[in-house]
Amino acid sequence: MVKAKIAVNGYGTIGKRVADAVKAQKDMEIIGISKTKPNYEAAVAHQLGYDIYAPAANLGAFEKAGIPAAGSIEEMVEKADLVVDCTPGGVGEENKALYQKAGVKAIWQGGEEHELAGFSFNAVCNYEKALGLDLVRVVSCNTTGLCRVIYPVDRELGVKKVRVTLARRAADPNDVKKGPINAIVPDPIKLPSHHGPDVQSVLPQIKITSAAMKIPTTLMHLHTVNMELNTDCTAEDIKEIFASQSRIHFVGQGISSTAEIMEYARDIQRPRNDMWENCIWPESITVQENELYFFQAIHQESIVVPENVDAIRAMMELESDGAKSIKKTNKALGL
Repeated sequence: MVKAKIAVNGYGTIGKRVADAVKAQKDMEIIGISKTKPNYEAAVAHQLGYDIYAPAANLGAFEKAGIPAAGSIEEMVEKADLVVDCTPGGVGEENKALYQKAGVKAIWQGGEEHELAGFSFNAVCNYEKALGLDLVRVVSCNTTGLCRVIYPVDRELGVKKVRVTLARRAADPNDVKKGPINAIVPDPIKLPSHHGPDVQSVLPQIKITSAAMKIPTTLMHLHTVNMELNTDCTAEDIKEIFASQSRIHFVGQGISSTAEIMEYARDIQRPRNDMWENCIWPESITVQENELYFFQAIHQESIVVPENVDAIRAMMELESDGAKSIKKTNKALGL
């Protein structure tokens, strides 16, 4: 089997997870990852056997630190069939010219604008539309989580309107530079938040409004979701719809918080404690007069990782059927 050659530009919170997920697939391989500085993440990448590429001006710093660099980022890009850009939001836009000059396909993350790629991706919603594309944006963690629940409900019952309130983690666990430490911050104060329009970049037919706030936690996001439905249904009907989705996980058995979800992920020995699925409390699922309500938790560090793998498979035309790609990705990850 000829494997697709994948480079990961940016080996941070998302990039390291995408690299490991790609490495686990049978139809693709990692030809290199990039780091700008020879820090502990670069040292770990070297220990894991990844070829490390760096800005040409920084190659000497890697050599001095005892972390071998395989070459420049430009050289890495030229060796790849596709680059997954996991650089910080706003930086990825600067890399577009590099990818186009090298003639490689590229995936960006949700921190970039939809217009950068012209196509926003979610595996369950629009896999087939991404087949053979050169440029794709995988939507953010919150948007991924919302698309995963809205799409199957809309398909089965019809969604008239969605309203969502997001309690967002303030920073990732390893980020010591961000807050708030002792505050709840409307994010943004001007409504609606960007999450609703971002869902519409994948599901343009969905009417959705969103509000968000940042809270002093690093573990997960929490969504309060309300959907106004076109069809009469019961809470049991909704549970059946969600249960049919492989990337939705019901949490229960005394789990009542995001902290306990993360402990559960540790207990089942997930890599990096990752929860790739939407975590929904089934007892929260309520239907009143055609309005659906529920809580879901979103692990911001990992939920987009399987989506990146599926986007690669679609763009490289390694699998034409979205359901089959999702199954392959899930099996390789242990999901």
